[in-house]
Amino acid sequence: AMQEEYMTLMANQTWSLVPRPPGTNIVSGKWLFRHKFKADGSLERYKARWVVRGFSQRLGIDFDETFSPVVKSATIRVVLALAAAGDWPVHQMDMNNAFLQGYLTERVYCQQSAGFVDASRPNHVCLLDRSLYGLGQAPRAWFD
Repeated sequence: AMQEEYMTLMANQTWSLVPRPPGTNIVSGKWLFRHKFKADGSLERYKARWVVRGFSQRLGIDFDETFSPVVKSATIRVVLALAAAGDWPVHQMDMNNAFLQGYLTERVYCQQSAGFVDASRPNHVCLLDRSLYGLGQAPRAWFD
């Protein structure tokens, strides 16, 4: 599961490895693990996600603005009522790695992911080009 997540991060060109700039804040990260189950309760697969610890970011340095997209339950009820009245098909959509689709405008550095440190550049850090889960600006970058 970790290998699959790491390959997705590489395929999306989420970061580039750069020498650690002196005096910069390096955001740490960690692996989160989950079990995904089928409707009948049986194990479907293991899921791993590399997330950064956004609480270590500093306002005005690592990010300037945050955003939290929220939908009200009344809005969902109206949309579903319209779909039912119009006999429209309704589908659920699950976007894989949704926050990884947003580009960052700030310069954010994070440590290399545990277990996947580049052997030829172990002291380099990741300059994030795309958003990662846990960043303060991740929802805004995705929404933009």
